[in-house]
Amino acid sequence: MNVMNGQGSSSADAAEQGAETTWVLLVTGLSGAGKSTALKAIEDLGYDAVDNLPLPLLKSLFESPDNYKRAGSKGAIAIGLDTRTRAFDPDSFEQHLSELTARPDLEVKVVFLECGDEMLRRRFTETRRPHPLAGGGGVMAGVTAERKLLAPLKERADYTFDTTDLTSHDLRRLLAGHFRLDANRGMTLSVVSFSYRLGLPREADLLFDVRFLANPHYVTELQALTGHDPAVGAFIARDPAYKEFFDGVTRLVLSLLPHYQREGKSYLTLAFGCTGGRHRSVFLAEQVANLLSDKGYAVTLSHRDTDIHANTALESR
Repeated sequence: MNVMNGQGSSSADAAEQGAETTWVLLVTGLSGAGKSTALKAIEDLGYDAVDNLPLPLLKSLFESPDNYKRAGSKGAIAIGLDTRTRAFDPDSFEQHLSELTARPDLEVKVVFLECGDEMLRRRFTETRRPHPLAGGGGVMAGVTAERKLLAPLKERADYTFDTTDLTSHDLRRLLAGHFRLDANRGMTLSVVSFSYRLGLPREADLLFDVRFLANPHYVTELQALTGHDPAVGAFIARDPAYKEFFDGVTRLVLSLLPHYQREGKSYLTLAFGCTGGRHRSVFLAEQVANLLSDKGYAVTLSHRDTDIHANTALESR
């Protein structure tokens, strides 16, 4: 997974600007990267959601609060805009965006969904949907054309999420971490274990290689177990390098978190990797997650490669 490097302020920052501020997410990106899944996930967080709004209507939507604030609304709206949108082009998008961001009553952020070419090809093949820019050239011709067209928007985006290796659940978790509407929630931390054989987790903000620790894989009675098992944990903890590494990593992370928060980052992903993603990385991720939770941080824990499974295709829109 790769965010995904979020930039800019969080929804909590918007809330601090006053009850009248409306938090606006403009959700765009490559066709097939999961915009429909993302928009639904954001709607589930309490946002009003509008998909495929014609670009000329974007400005008029915000001409009157009655147009975008309904009874019970939490002052947050998400709008899906992409190459399917009528009259869509990056220059017009930028012009509308500049007008909206100039308004003091709106906190506007652009969310861009990215994805690798091969995964996009697979998603369109599986869903049998035509690419909106394919014409007669096929899926990959459409992907290439769209990448070029949307390059300025990707450069302009406040948040970029790469969904290549994400399941729908992963994407929902990441979006919830960034865009939940609880202004008092503080920073949310995601701790992930992974296998280097299967590639780096692209969403990682801080990544730690634990392959230098003694490997339980080469101990017959431990090989079939995972880092969840006490026997595996005890074996790893006996390595003389373990305690020094654990103490150093946790000290580093705890010293960095206040600085990330000061810069407006509301969601941070820590990743721990080993060769197979089953023993050392799992144990370290759990130990670090437990310590951070004990320190009062909201922590989610996931083990990407403990069980190898197929990537769940995101909706190809």
